[in-house]
Amino acid sequence: MVTKHYPPGFKADAVALCRSHPEATIRQVATDPGVNPETLRNWVRAAGANRPRERRTEAPAEPPTPLEAENVALRKKLACRCP
Repeated sequence: MVTKHYPPGFKADAVALCRSHPEATIRQVATDPGVNPETLRNWVRAAGANRPRERRTEAPAEPPTPLEAENVALRKKLACRCP
């Protein structure tokens, strides 16, 4: 197993990105900087920046874009195929 070492500034930026998208999951946010979701989760915890759990129940302030709506429809379609 290879352990990656990230500079403190990179970690801080990733945590800030996570804070700036409270509606997104850790997994979704982790794809942008290209880090493992569990690694990002640990950085968020270490920074004392735990994300509120109620974020997923909040309605979006704006209607979804056509691309976002298409992504939701595709996720639902794929979820139906999983056991």
